[in-house]
Amino acid sequence: MCGAKAGGPDLAGVDVANETIIQGSVTRDGEPVNGYVRLLDENNEFTAEVPTSATGQFRFFARPGKWTLRALVPGQTVDRQVVASQGTAVEVAIAV
Repeated sequence: MCGAKAGGPDLAGVDVANETIIQGSVTRDGEPVNGYVRLLDENNEFTAEVPTSATGQFRFFARPGKWTLRALVPGQTVDRQVVASQGTAVEVAIAV
C-alpha cells in the first residue's frame, strides 16, 4: 500500500514559481477513477507514485525535463509523456 497522500501533495504555502509541478486527473467516460499514477524519468525509471484522489486527481513535484506518467487503474495501464518546466504547473488529463 502506498503511503502517499491521495491526489498528491497540497499546494498550500508552496511558492509555485520555484517549483516544477505535474498534475492532472484520471477519468473513464468522464468519471474519476481510483488508482495510482507513477512518475517515470526519461529512462523509464520509477521516481514516484501517488494514489488518485476521490476526484481522480494527482500531483507531483519534479525537476524540469521529460517525464512519463503511468496511470494504473483496474484493468488498464495508460502512459502519457510530458515536459515540465519550473514555475509552471503541467496539467495532464488521462482518459482510460
